[in-house]
Amino acid sequence: MLNSLDLAKPPAETRVVVAMSGGVDSSVVAAMMKRDGYDVIGITLQLYDHGAAVHRRGACCAGQDIHDARRVAERLGIAHYVLDYESRFRDAVIERFAESYLAGETPIPCVECNRSVKFADLLETARDLGADVLATGHYVASRLLANGRRGLFRAADPDRDQSYFLYATTAAQLDFLRFPLGDMAKTETRALAHEFGLTVADKADSQDICFVPNGRYTDIIERLKPGAVAPGDIVHVDGRVLGRHEGIIHYTVGQRRGLGLSVGEPLFVLKLDAEKGRVIVGPREMLGTESIRLRDVNWLGPVALDALPPEGLEVAVRVRSTRQPCPAFLRRDAEGVEIVLASAEEGVAPGQACVIYDGVDGRAQVLGGGTIRATRPMPMREALGEGAAA
Repeated sequence: MLNSLDLAKPPAETRVVVAMSGGVDSSVVAAMMKRDGYDVIGITLQLYDHGAAVHRRGACCAGQDIHDARRVAERLGIAHYVLDYESRFRDAVIERFAESYLAGETPIPCVECNRSVKFADLLETARDLGADVLATGHYVASRLLANGRRGLFRAADPDRDQSYFLYATTAAQLDFLRFPLGDMAKTETRALAHEFGLTVADKADSQDICFVPNGRYTDIIERLKPGAVAPGDIVHVDGRVLGRHEGIIHYTVGQRRGLGLSVGEPLFVLKLDAEKGRVIVGPREMLGTESIRLRDVNWLGPVALDALPPEGLEVAVRVRSTRQPCPAFLRRDAEGVEIVLASAEEGVAPGQACVIYDGVDGRAQVLGGGTIRATRPMPMREALGEGAAA
């Protein structure tokens, strides 16, 4: 008989390492595992210099959070360790974040953190501690499949679903990971926190980019890469130079506000040309993207990528964490993986994640995903309407 973690051993003989960030979600996971009789160890990662973030509301993996995680562990009576991962986090996440922005991309650092730190280094640390599983407070579901492996699925709470940020989890990692909150709503989690008497029961949720104070990511980049941010031209898609900018890192694809232009028409950022230091702008109608090319693809589907039918595969994809999956078509050719969207999506930029699902429903399975390396806009005639001049 399997226990609640799908392992064939009694809970008391099952060691669970819980990644404790100091927030309510991971604290409840630790409490649930302890309640169910598992041998629980809590680990908290110190990921960055928390001097300025200790009292900042919405920070994670910083000073106050480490203190909160320690208090929860003490209340539960479980072992708790704090590991200094600052150097690894800086190299694998913060430095790559800065380099990606300077290259004209829009990176998702949470994906890289999960891929390179939490589900790599931390997972190995859990194994070294003799753990049978590593449990986290992510809102995503993991279930046994017919082939004996584990699949990744969207969470029951659509407003909390974090599958977009976890697409890079490998099949081997999934076999070792557990996500006890995947079938719960956030309201249930907070109710459990009160039931367990946890001091973090009403603690605010952390923000996505934990290492960016006050949301000013440009400050981080300029501090890490002094002198790398150069001014350049703001250029209309028709070739006209409309103005100057102080660095492409201050802009994102789809942006309208803050362009500093007075041209009598609303203009949006269509592209960031890092090589020439240009910000390309144009009408909203030209923001639509019809296909996407991916790099660094992680595939979790039941059929291997190189075994997909020649005509491709009907899928659903998300190009932003805040958007719902939309119908698309996946195909593989000599250039790699291409996603053809059923309907044009706006504001799609290189560096973002494109996550692939087996359908659009609320509990769809994650088939994989990758980093967007290139986009293809809608043809000009389609974008501007049938009556536009060729």
